[in-house]
Amino acid sequence: MVAVTQVVRHVGRGLAALGGTLALVLAGVAGPAAAEPETPVVYPSGASMTSADRLGFDTCTAPSLAALRAWTGTSPYTAVNIYFGGGNRACAQPNLTAAWVRDATAAGWRLLPTYLGYQPSCMLGDKPHRYTASTATARGTSDGTDAVARAKALGLLPGSALYADVEHYDRTDTACRTAVRRYVSAWTRTLHAAGYLAGVYVHQDSGLRDLSATYTSTTYARPDAVWMARWDGKQALTGWPTAPDRQWSLGQRAKQYRGDHDETWGGVRLNIDSDRLRAPVATVARTYRVTSPDALNARRGPGTSYAVARSYAPGTALAVVCQGAGQRVGTTAVWDRLTSGAWVSDYYVSTPSRTGYSGALPRCTYPGQVTADSLNARTGPGVSYPVTGNPLRRGALAPVMCQKTGSRVGGTAVWDRLSDGRWVSDLYVSNRSSTTWSAPVPRCP
Repeated sequence: MVAVTQVVRHVGRGLAALGGTLALVLAGVAGPAAAEPETPVVYPSGASMTSADRLGFDTCTAPSLAALRAWTGTSPYTAVNIYFGGGNRACAQPNLTAAWVRDATAAGWRLLPTYLGYQPSCMLGDKPHRYTASTATARGTSDGTDAVARAKALGLLPGSALYADVEHYDRTDTACRTAVRRYVSAWTRTLHAAGYLAGVYVHQDSGLRDLSATYTSTTYARPDAVWMARWDGKQALTGWPTAPDRQWSLGQRAKQYRGDHDETWGGVRLNIDSDRLRAPVATVARTYRVTSPDALNARRGPGTSYAVARSYAPGTALAVVCQGAGQRVGTTAVWDRLTSGAWVSDYYVSTPSRTGYSGALPRCTYPGQVTADSLNARTGPGVSYPVTGNPLRRGALAPVMCQKTGSRVGGTAVWDRLSDGRWVSDLYVSNRSSTTWSAPVPRCP
């Protein structure tokens, strides 16, 4: 689960001009950022993050679509993991195809992609493929590269979070602890360079402890989300004993709270673990159709002032990734982003709503980790706007929807609008640029 090509992109983000000192204070930031641990994600066109706040389950073999249909509406679960790759994956996956991914998503299920690759040499178990401190970076790189290829083949789009499964291990082995950190760092950088978010599944008493201890280290890239195993029957995503609440604090946590057991819903029994999610998951396109009487123009941004990328005939099927705000057309200001990266007005697409966002589709977001200890969010794009809500903590995955020019903070006048409507200075959100706009994030209307 590492490519180091993106390390240099973020260097210098905190090198503010001397005249920006007062603005930095007013913006409520704690200091400059380095390349590590907040490596930027290089989102390609058509990428978007998808978040899940719900109960889920994980099981070794992906259930059949018939089983998911039986559990839909009868069980408390609306998310399911998929073991989509890795040399240590033990279960056959006869159901797991791109069509299964598409249909499970269309049925309302969120997917938690899990990759069971190389394991630490001191792992407490019998998995055969392992890494040491000297091979961990290479293994993290190769696993990350393979995970991205397998994710794409299944239709898991850039912006998806892919979770490396790091099983419980012996923390008394110091070299092995170093190996885990190197592997996760390599996994994270590799996924970020390919446009994916990096998650990790860890035991509360091994992997979580060690990643928490190096949360602010400039030696290791920090994963975007953690999925902790602690079978205490409690669903809480805060108050964890081995990682403080300030870490992975903004929709970046999942917990496996109950281990191996059988449950029956809708007449179908499955052997599962139970999970509570408030974390990024897979992004999968949904298919809708053009409803306009004439050809529908897809544009390079969410408005008619943007150039036409191509046109679609009435009735054409569209692969919609997410929805964002743009120019009002008819009864709505919602625009749909396609897998190509182009935008179409939702007014002419067969989504459930013609006046607002559709619940089945995620908002288009392009998150970066916060690089300040405490970053104030404001009601508008500038330090003169009031502070609102709680500050964002270091490492929080700020869900950026769009960018707009505002007051200058340090070396940039770019501000980011978050999915909750608040604004933060882009200087302290890791992305592709430290001074200007970051593609493919659109401009705010």
